[in-house]
Amino acid sequence: MEGTILSSEFNSSPELVEKLYQYGITKTYHEGDVILDENSSIRSIPIVMKGMMKVIRTEEDGREILLYYIKAGESCIMSFLGGMHNEKSIVKAEVEEDTEILFLPIDKVSLFIREYPEWLDYIFRLYHKRFEELLDIINAIAFKKVDERLLNLLQKKSELSNSTTIIITHEQLANELGTARVVVSRLLKQLEEEGKLKLGRNKIQLLF
Repeated sequence: MEGTILSSEFNSSPELVEKLYQYGITKTYHEGDVILDENSSIRSIPIVMKGMMKVIRTEEDGREILLYYIKAGESCIMSFLGGMHNEKSIVKAEVEEDTEILFLPIDKVSLFIREYPEWLDYIFRLYHKRFEELLDIINAIAFKKVDERLLNLLQKKSELSNSTTIIITHEQLANELGTARVVVSRLLKQLEEEGKLKLGRNKIQLLF
């Protein structure tokens, strides 16, 4: 599985794949584990081998908002940028489901940029994707109502997990949307009455 993921990302450079395994350290995490916190030093870059994690930004008042998800084969561009400039992390990375991550030391990240064009292309592709996702977040916050943002988030979670049943609490949804739990609970009840979903204990079944 791991070899397939890296080989598909860097299919034109088997040598790069070999180097990633040589210098990287693989660790396994469980749902809810935080692998990178805000204001912490960035000593390595995480590449998700299996599972998924989410990147969150915390406001001064303690509210959180979801920025983007990192799926198998992807990495965190915020870690790339912060680590290469010796800066503290400005985001939190939290495991969404049981996940296996390969950590590549920062010094090897810079070395690979000089030696492997495929690695630089990988970074640019990630940067482009995350930039578009962050633009979507800004657009949603500025122009979309909370109920529309909630539906979009539920649909995205369904697509990522390949399931119409989402295991999550109202509090978790509220945190990811940067709003209050009571608002999310009210909207979910309204959506249930409209026949768009069915609520259960810490789970939501989509019907659309």
